[in-house]
Amino acid sequence: MLQDNLIYIAIIALVGAAALFINYFITRQEHNTSMKNSRLGWLQTRTLHTLDAITALRSAGCKPDILEKLNQHAMVLIEEISLLAPDSDLMTQVNNQKETADRTAPGTAQFTSDKELKRFQIYINFTEKLLAEMLKKGKLSQALARNYGQELYWLNLTVVAEAHINQGQRHLNENDPLTALSHFKHAKAVIVRAMVPQIKKQPLLDRIQPMIEEIQPNKTANAGTLADSLDNFLK
Repeated sequence: MLQDNLIYIAIIALVGAAALFINYFITRQEHNTSMKNSRLGWLQTRTLHTLDAITALRSAGCKPDILEKLNQHAMVLIEEISLLAPDSDLMTQVNNQKETADRTAPGTAQFTSDKELKRFQIYINFTEKLLAEMLKKGKLSQALARNYGQELYWLNLTVVAEAHINQGQRHLNENDPLTALSHFKHAKAVIVRAMVPQIKKQPLLDRIQPMIEEIQPNKTANAGTLADSLDNFLK
């Protein structure tokens, strides 16, 4: 009788231990799945944003060295996705986006609206933060980080100036010279105020000035706009 009771107790203990193990295994699997999904969600956001930044910056004529840094970062993220979810829809989406980024022709973008301009500036800010992270992690030298920061600063300003030039030309074609003049002067003011060497500004200023003078050949004595004041300062 005692022996039978001991057998029953042993069976109950084994069943209990098995249940605990199965519960632990299921809980562990659920935790791992949750962690994996969370990681994939982060990877999706980060990878697609990086690839979109490459597309936007390349189309705006960004320096190849900066694009290469972004591309290296994207490849690390894509490799992790391929390990976690090799046959997923996310992997297909990322590969398609990578092809789009790679096929984008450099310097072909024309920003014709404030919405497009703001979207581009989001990618400029994203890239600046990403480069700061690389610097903090020792993946980028101080000198390169400073150089890339200056390049992004100038790229942002030239894109803003070009956007105003494009809008000015559009208004000129629509027989609205005063609005066109405002855009041309705004473009000039952006470039004049840029904290870069004059030799870097001059080619763009040489393009803008004839556009202004075509609409406004002679300045009035009391020109009150910022662009006019900067004109006088430069002379």
